[in-house]
Amino acid sequence: MKVKYTLILFLLVSIFTIAQEKNYSEEEVSISTPSVAINGTLLSPNTVSKNELVIIIPGSGPTDRDGNNSVMKNNSLKYLAEELIAHEIASYRFDKSVLSYSKEDLGKLDSLTFDDFIDEAKAVINYFKTTKLYSKIIVAGHSQGSLVGMIASKNTVDGFISLAGSGRTIDKILIEQIEKQAPILKNESATILGQLKKGVLVDVVNPMLNSLFRKSVQPFLISWIKYNPQIELKKLSIPILIIQGSKDIQVDTIDAELLHASNIKSKLKIVENMNHLFKEIKGDIGENMSSYSNPNLPIMNELTNNIVDYINELK
Repeated sequence: MKVKYTLILFLLVSIFTIAQEKNYSEEEVSISTPSVAINGTLLSPNTVSKNELVIIIPGSGPTDRDGNNSVMKNNSLKYLAEELIAHEIASYRFDKSVLSYSKEDLGKLDSLTFDDFIDEAKAVINYFKTTKLYSKIIVAGHSQGSLVGMIASKNTVDGFISLAGSGRTIDKILIEQIEKQAPILKNESATILGQLKKGVLVDVVNPMLNSLFRKSVQPFLISWIKYNPQIELKKLSIPILIIQGSKDIQVDTIDAELLHASNIKSKLKIVENMNHLFKEIKGDIGENMSSYSNPNLPIMNELTNNIVDYINELK
């Protein structure tokens, strides 16, 4: 009798497993760009008809396709891609180019500029456009990737989504963050950024600010400061969705409002209790910070619903 029940249980588990099989394909895709090969993951629905494709551009730092780095693992971009594919929306998410350099080419990192990130994003967009496999191509840029994405999207894609993107130039954001974290360094930082904004390198930097303004990173900051997100977003003539979380401790809701005001084709969605990584935060700063290293915490459903509704309107 026990054997009979065991067999039935085995059959039920097998049937359930078959029913739960993925209804999408997962493929590693490497794309050549002017600087280095971009490596990423393409999720595609197992359907005959053409689907929409969302190209997800990661934020600042050595961020990988899943939204993680060597210090923090949160899986924010991985979860976003998985939520999109559950709605039969394809996605391509990729590692920042800084993760693709070989040990022999690491010396080239200091010569990278913000324009390189833009050119890389354009190469990714062009790669998928030439396949002609998708009904619509949408760019979704997270944090720094928002500015990269909006510039790369001009005259190339069908829609643009800003996820926790800044509405001000990076010098203003940095001064604001320094004032909050180390107010004693605010004036000195403002002086350095003022020089960089003019395109002038600063020879002597306070050791306390070296990680942010060391000589090797200054050319990158110079190339980044020249772009104003409000001006760049205004150049887009495609439907735009701006999403911002009310619990974001890196980018303020004022940034989303500034972006929204810069383009009449934009829609603004403020997601209550969502932080910079799309996670729900009901408590204090401690809970918010801990979410940066919690890969098991899911992203908010409201984020996904807003994106899906926006893409459906593009059809």
